[in-house]
Amino acid sequence: MTHHPEVEAGVVAVFALVYLGMFLGGLPKLKLDRAGVALLGAIAVIGMGAVTVDEAARSVDLPTILLLFSFMVVSAQMRLGGFYAAVTRWVGGQPLPPATLLAALIGVSAALSAVFSNDVICLAMTPVVARLCLQRGLPPVPFLVGLACAANIGSAATLIGNPQNMLIGSVLQLPFAGYVRQALVPVALSLGVLWMWLAMGPGARERMASPARATPEAAAQAPVEPVFDAVQTAKGLVVATVVLWAFLFTTWPHEVVALVAAGVLLLSRRFHSSDVMGFVDWELLVMFMGLFVVNHAFERTGLAAQVVAALATQGVDLGHPGPLFAAGLVLSNLVSNVPAVMLLLPHVQGQDPAAAGLTLALVSTFAGNLLLVGSIANLIVADLARAQGIAIDWRAHARIGLPVTLLTLAVVAGWLRWGV
Repeated sequence: MTHHPEVEAGVVAVFALVYLGMFLGGLPKLKLDRAGVALLGAIAVIGMGAVTVDEAARSVDLPTILLLFSFMVVSAQMRLGGFYAAVTRWVGGQPLPPATLLAALIGVSAALSAVFSNDVICLAMTPVVARLCLQRGLPPVPFLVGLACAANIGSAATLIGNPQNMLIGSVLQLPFAGYVRQALVPVALSLGVLWMWLAMGPGARERMASPARATPEAAAQAPVEPVFDAVQTAKGLVVATVVLWAFLFTTWPHEVVALVAAGVLLLSRRFHSSDVMGFVDWELLVMFMGLFVVNHAFERTGLAAQVVAALATQGVDLGHPGPLFAAGLVLSNLVSNVPAVMLLLPHVQGQDPAAAGLTLALVSTFAGNLLLVGSIANLIVADLARAQGIAIDWRAHARIGLPVTLLTLAVVAGWLRWGV
């Protein structure tokens, strides 16, 4: 615990400012994003003596950082090989009616996100889906918002589908195969709910009958996709398959397996290492490390434990699924899902790790569909769509995201109550 009251007060102030930055996406009048806020917060608590440099280093969950980095490299290999765009174009080229095409794209987005990360899939698939809709005269908004929602939902199926799940799996030491068995049914049901709402829910006829048109200027600015490379794609798929096999059927340390896989992919005569490393989200890694340090300093003040204990005396025990479900939902929409998970994880350790991990992973991920700013995947889709003249503002997203989130969270609640 911090012994000097002024240092403790400083830690609390830094913690509050950092999470205000998480909520706002930065700090007013400063050129800072979430990564910059988290990094400066870590520097501040070290600078004021709340934690030493050695303590700060130990507070970072290195297995999570290594896992994140390694899968970013794997995903970069697949993207540079043109795999994601090629799969999307192949699906779009099938003679499918709109509702069936929507189902196929939702399924592909979800399946790929479960292995290669939701943000990466949205980066790769959005331009292709946008052009497909415009070429076929289909309404792009439901297809694109459906893509983002499916990527978020599908990423919850595994402990490698998104950053918060990697963190949960690493900290709680969850078995990979056991988690997949528990998560697969609610994820599959929720994808069905997403498709039914888009294709058959209230207002579906209007949504599916209002195609947009891209401006010529926007069409000219469409990003150039990597050319499909069968050899490099096969290399990436083989490495990813071996990693999944090791995760499912061995007890080898996940971060070591993933790191070796990244090393194998970096040994290439086709892709320069700088090109691969250019697709690594260094800012996300910095944000993770900064938040680890700031949260550690705040935990040492004892205030977080006092708040949790006070809530427990009022019947709000984060060790129980109901309060944890509510806390995960609220915090994920206040500060985004990764910071929310980092705040909650220390207070669910010691409970049933499988139940707590499943609850936190599903709720924090599904909650990202509620608002346009609720997940990076949503913002990626909106930004890339805008580049092609397709407007997806917060209202357009909320008309789909709000009901889908409520319905899919109801699926999760039912599964946690009666299915597990």
